[in-house]
Order: sequence, then structure tokens, then C-alpha cells
Amino acid sequence: METGTIPIAECSGGFDLYRTLESGQSYLWRREDGEMYNDDAEPGPGHDRWYSTVVDGDVIRVRRRGGDQPGAADNSSAGVLEWEASDDREPTIRRLLRLDDDLESIVESAPADPFLEEAYEAYRGLRLVEDPPFGTLISFICSAQMRVSRIHGMVSTLARTYGDEIEFDGETYHAFPRPEQLASSTEAELRDLGLGYRAPYVVRTAEMVANGDGHPADARDLEYEDARDHLTQFVGVGDKVADCVLLFSLGFDEAVPLDTWIKTAIADYYPDCDCGNYAETSRAIRERFGGKYAGYAQTYVFHYLRTGE
Repeated sequence: METGTIPIAECSGGFDLYRTLESGQSYLWRREDGEMYNDDAEPGPGHDRWYSTVVDGDVIRVRRRGGDQPGAADNSSAGVLEWEASDDREPTIRRLLRLDDDLESIVESAPADPFLEEAYEAYRGLRLVEDPPFGTLISFICSAQMRVSRIHGMVSTLARTYGDEIEFDGETYHAFPRPEQLASSTEAELRDLGLGYRAPYVVRTAEMVANGDGHPADARDLEYEDARDHLTQFVGVGDKVADCVLLFSLGFDEAVPLDTWIKTAIADYYPDCDCGNYAETSRAIRERFGGKYAGYAQTYVFHYLRTGE
């Protein structure tokens, strides 16, 4: 086993592990006390619970240890991010959790906007994630009309049922299924697992990727709106799901998924951005949120409105 620590003081703008992984961006991590996305079960002082994920067959575990409250304005005594893996996974962890983003500059570059400033101030240290594309695609196909806790439960069930079992430090972990593993499922099986009407979308999209008809990662090198259009070829993927995949997996920091909470923000704070259709409204709110890093603003606003903290 390899272990290591990353000083949080090195992360410009701070780093809040708990809010980063439980802000509705990612469903591919597990909190090892079993309470992830349980809004009635705060992780406690220091937010020091272990989180785990599986990437390329390797288990990665991380937790925040020591220091002051996550995201505090004074980042000099913020503790460390402790990690464990089967080999040296620090570069992977830095990529998955976007630790090298200059978050301080991103926040400072945001438009002067009282509502947005309030959201940024409330959740100092919340970062975007960069999850694996296929798992992200399936996660957000499952997300339609679902609470974040139910989405996480669905994705965890898919991993336990179809993913590889991996032994690590005396425990059994489950990788998210590979496309061919998920493509071997049936609609009936997935309905029995609670996916409901999403079941055929998951099977057919997995079949497309397994058969080589397309892969979400292929969108990475396209221009933003072309990339969004590319992702809508997958069954069950509309513009909103495509934007989620672009933002939380493929590095399109300008993407702003127009989900229920962002539509609420538009109605209450930015009504002039409502242009009557997804494409035009998306362009308008991206511009209002600052363009290049509009997706960061989206994530803070989403979490702010959803949790009401």
C-alpha cells in the first residue's frame, strides 16, 4: 500500500473535501461510514471521514485530517489531505479533485454579483471534480427527477451488482461497471434495481459504448456546444445531462447545466437570462456567471440553493 499527504495550504483558495464530493457533482465516490448524501448525518467536526473510489482497477481512499474548519479564510493551518492507494496515486488524486486549480483566482474573477458572492463565501474550498467519463454519463442518465441521495444509491447499486470486486486493506470495494459489464444487463434487471424508466437508457447507452459506436470521452477535443451536441447521441441524454458530463468529467468549466436549482436561480435572480429555450438560456447564464469558469459558479449556486446552509 502507498500512502501520502497533500498539504491543503498548497491548494490556492483552500479545499473542502466534504462539500466537493457531496455537492451533487459526483456519484462515483463512497463515504465509508455509509452516510454520503444523507443531509441529516453531517460528517462531524473536521469533516474527517474517509472517501473511496475505484479508478482503472485501483482503490483510492482520501480524507481530510487536522487543521481548522475546511475552507476557512486563513488556509495556513488547514491540515492535510491524507490518501491511501495500491500505488502512487497522488497525480490521479490531484486530477480527480482538481487540487491544482487556482481557486482563489477563479473566485476573484467572478462577476460582481451579491448572490454569487454569497454562495462563494458560504462554501470556500468547494472544487469541481473530474470523474471518469463513462461512469459520469451513466450517473447523470440516472439523475432525471431524482434527489442526490437516490442517484448515489442507484449508482452504488450498479457498482455492487455489475462491477469488479477489488480487495484492498482487508475490505472489498466495487468498481463502477465497465461498458461491456453494464451492457450485459437487461432492462428488467435494472428496473428491479430501482432504475425505473431509466433502465433502457442505461442499457442502450452502455451497448453503444461497448460496441464502439461512441464514447463520452470523444467529446473532450470538440468546441463546447459541439461537445454538448455530441453527447446527446447517447440514449437518455439531453442537453442538461450532456452539460453535467462536460462539466464534471471532461473539463468544460464553462458548462452550466440548467437543472431545477439553476432554473430557480434564473427565475429569482436572473430573469433576463430566460430566453425560452435551452441553448439561448444557457448562453445567457454562462455569460452572467463569467464565461470561462461559469461552471464553478453553477456548482456553488446549485449547492447553496439545494442545501440552504
